Order: sequence, then C-alpha cells, then structure tokens
Amino acid sequence: MTDSIEFDLIIAGSGLAGLRAAIEAAKKNQKIKIGVIAKTQVMRSHSVSAEGGTAAVIQEDKGDTIESHIYDTVKGSDFLADQDTAEKLCHMMPNEIFQLEHWGMPWSRQENGKIDQRNFGGYSFPRATYAIDKVGFFEMQTLYDTCQKFDNIEFLNEWYITSIVHDGKQFCGITAIETSSGSFYTIKGKALIIATGGAGRIFSYSTYALSSTPDGLDMAYRAGMGLKDMEFVQFHPTGILPSGILITEGARGEGGYLINKDGDRFMKKYAAGKMELAPRDIVSRSIMTEINEGRGFKHETGEDCMKLDLRHLGDEKIKAKLGGIREISIKFSGIDPADEPIDIRPVCHYMMGGIHTNIDGAAELQGVWAAGEAACNSVHGANRLGANSTSECIVWGKITGSLAVDYIEKDHTSAQFPTHLVAAEETRIFDGIFRGRGDVNPYEVKQEVAETLNAKAYVYRNHNDLAEGLKKVRELKQKTWKHVDDSAKEYNTNFQNVMELDSMFRVAEVVLLGAINRKESRGGHARTDFPTRDDANFLHHTLAYYDPSEPIMKKHPVTITKYKPVERKY
Repeated sequence: MTDSIEFDLIIAGSGLAGLRAAIEAAKKNQKIKIGVIAKTQVMRSHSVSAEGGTAAVIQEDKGDTIESHIYDTVKGSDFLADQDTAEKLCHMMPNEIFQLEHWGMPWSRQENGKIDQRNFGGYSFPRATYAIDKVGFFEMQTLYDTCQKFDNIEFLNEWYITSIVHDGKQFCGITAIETSSGSFYTIKGKALIIATGGAGRIFSYSTYALSSTPDGLDMAYRAGMGLKDMEFVQFHPTGILPSGILITEGARGEGGYLINKDGDRFMKKYAAGKMELAPRDIVSRSIMTEINEGRGFKHETGEDCMKLDLRHLGDEKIKAKLGGIREISIKFSGIDPADEPIDIRPVCHYMMGGIHTNIDGAAELQGVWAAGEAACNSVHGANRLGANSTSECIVWGKITGSLAVDYIEKDHTSAQFPTHLVAAEETRIFDGIFRGRGDVNPYEVKQEVAETLNAKAYVYRNHNDLAEGLKKVRELKQKTWKHVDDSAKEYNTNFQNVMELDSMFRVAEVVLLGAINRKESRGGHARTDFPTRDDANFLHHTLAYYDPSEPIMKKHPVTITKYKPVERKY
C-alpha cells in the first residue's frame, strides 16, 4: 500500500520561484497547507548559483524607463517574446526589488546609500540590481528566512517527485519517493506549482548544478502538457575551463574585456555599439566565429577558448565587486584574475523553453501552474537578457502563488482519485527501472547523452549534426540502461540517477526535434545552413506533446503588442 500525505498547495522545487510562490500563497491565506517539495535541501537549489544581478528599473532619476526595459527585452528575444508578458515582467519588478529589501536582502549600495545597479548585456541602462556577485545566494537566503515566518509552509527536503496525477481534466496530486527512507508516496493536493528549474544537465559543458535535470519538465510532458520553444538554449559566453562554472556577466558589466590570440577586443567587429555587453547569443556566436577562424587559444585540456581580461580593473575593484568569481577562478583554474586573463568558452546556461503556460503561469491542466525557468511563458523568446531570469522567478513566483490560492479557495469536487495512475507509476519506476535488468552502465549513457548534445546542438548548428544527434540519442535510449545496481532503499542515488536519465531522453529528443524543424537562425538557435531569421515562416513558438512513438510538434502564435520585428543590431 502506498503511503499518502495531503496538502492544499504543492510546490515542486525550492529555488527562487518556488520560495516566492510559497510566501505569496502563505501570506494570502494562512489556513491552507503548503508543501514545498524538492529533491535537494532548500539552500542547495540551483538558484543559489545566480551571480550577476536581478533586472529592474529603479533609476528613473537617471533617465531609465520601464518602456525601455520592455523594448530591450523584446529586442533581446529576437522578437519571439510575447510582448504582453515582457510588459508584465518589467512593470512588476521594481516593487519586488524593494520588497526583497524589506525582507532583508543586502543589495549592494552606491556611495549615497541608494541601491546600486550594474551594466548587463543588451540593456540601454544599468539595470542589474546586485549583491556583489552572489545575488542568487542572498536572494535565496532572504526568501528562505521569510518562509520561516509562516507556520503553514512545510518543506519536504530531498524528495524525488516522479509523476503528476490527474483525472484527465484537473490536478489531483503527485507521486514521490522520500530519498531518506526510499518510501513511495502519493501526495494529494488541490493545486500544483512546478518550479523545478532548467534542464541544462542534458549538456555536458554546463553552468548548472548536477541536480538540474529535466524531471519537472518531463513529468508535465508525460501528463499531457506541452513543452514550448525547447530548441532555444542559451549559451553563456563565459564558462570557465575546464569545469564550465559560470563567470558572471557582471565581470564584463564592471568593464572586463574579451580578447583573442592577437590581443584584439574582437567584439568591435560584431557589435561595435555594445562591445562585450551585447546580448549573450551574439557574444557567444562571436567567440565561436573567432575560434572557428583560428584566432582562439588552446587550453591545456585541448579545448579552444578565448580570454576574459580583468587585469585593468585592478585588484581592489575585483575583490570588492567580483570576489566570488575571483575565488572560483583561483580554485578551479589556478588563476588570479588580477594577475592574468581567464580561459573561457560558451557554456550551456539557461533554457528559454519550458512548460507551456499563459501570461499568468497557468499550464494546460486545470490546477497546475509553472514558474521560473521550468516555465515558458515566452517572456524571453529566442534569447534571454542577463538578469531577467531571477526577475522572472520572483515575478511569476508571486503571480502563481496568488492565483493558486484563488483556485484552492473555490470548491473543487474532483471525480474519484485516480489510484490506477499511482499503480501504473509504481510499476513504471520500480519494475521498469529499479528492478530492471541490463548490462549497459547508465552513468556512461548519461554522459554520452550530454556529450552528444554538446557536440551536435551547441552554439552553431546544422541539419546534419542535429539529425545525427537525434539518431544517437534514440540509439542510446534503446540500450539496456534501465536497471539499478544498488538495492538499498535509503538514499539510493543510483536509482535517482537512472530516473533522471529517463527524463533526459524525452526532453533531449524535444530539443533536437525542435531545432531540426526550425529552419532559420533566431536568438540562441543559430544554424549555419539557414543563417538568417525567417519571420515569414518561423515567427511562431514551437510546442511538443508527448507520444510514445515520437513527440507531436505544433505551432503557437507570438503575441505582438507594440513592437514589429526589425533587424537586430547592436
């Protein structure tokens, strides 16, 4: 018999979006039971790794406007953003900066005591509100502290959610494994907010925590919800070699240079107006073009790279403004950025795509919302501007937390709880994976999947590479990797790893298929065989729906309110 728990509101994921949703819901109704369920301990959520800033317009005295933030976001998205959604983000965000401050967020300050902001790529004004270069860590700490004020928020740390249970029309609950005991649970609920973050670990060279696998996306996909715009992957220009750990855009915002082997600041060729602070897709492509044309450096690992030069900023400024990345650079590359340049190359950093939602974060199943990187409300279109992601988490955390409470407060008489789905899920994971049989090492397969995406769906793509990548992923999927050698119940990370791999296959397939079908170059999706943007044929979102044989692909219109697509120049 499956163990059972019940909450009114279930929040899957305990990063910025999940915590902000929990606070909003708890504030709005102190009687409802809220369960925040995540596979890590709260402060191990990947949001703590955000470094550079959170975008908002708070310096209107210096000429900045919300309209300018909206336009920068839309232009940065290569005109694939839903413009009403971008408007909502930019209008709501300034208050959230001050709300965080009132909850105790230690924002970095100007000399006059006001909150400081730094330059970030693609913006017309300094808009990245920061706390040295550890903004995510401090935001998480602030939100987690604030959660402690509410008695109706309960944290289930280190629980692995395996599926969404619904009656075909509305949400009924989830199934999950408590990692510490290995027990399988049904968790009933009236509403669900999915805030499980991005899927970046489907790439091997990645800034993401090892926990950032697509479990949340996959459980929505298997429950019949669409995944949107998954071909748009953001490659951050500056991943440190060899680990891929992020070197914040704040390093360039504070005045860092990108240089090739001739000592040139090569960005003048590609975006003379913005230089190193062009949007990320443009900087990443510029780096790869320089490398492909023979102007790169060779890292000791044999990888081609460029250099990020901060020496001219001086030791004092680096320690004061970029202390975190100085520490990372010394620890992981043995380089003090005050003394020598850092080896960097573009690294998988963010998924513009995610679970298809509307402007309010509502998914296609009644009673389900998604927020943060797991969601695709199309605010970022084909390319996200730096510092808009933590903003997105906070804004849609707040919106979904509030709307989920409105929904819970209405009377919901569901049909019979679908226990047959729970039984089917138990069979799928225990008989299909835990007690599965096979001689192929799932860890090696996991690595091969990630290396395949890295090789075939990187910054520059083409049909042959993408088709080979898809073929390879499908071949790997057929191998006998569905088995778990560790038979322990408690803390069976082997079991969890193989379930993560199961999710990676389905989501990797969607990424590759979407990229094959999009025969144009737009934002983070750059094809050498279709080098231009094609608004006549591809000014639409991509939707993928689950089918056991292969994903069903559909189109979805882009919401354009004020800004007609024009050529994107910086």
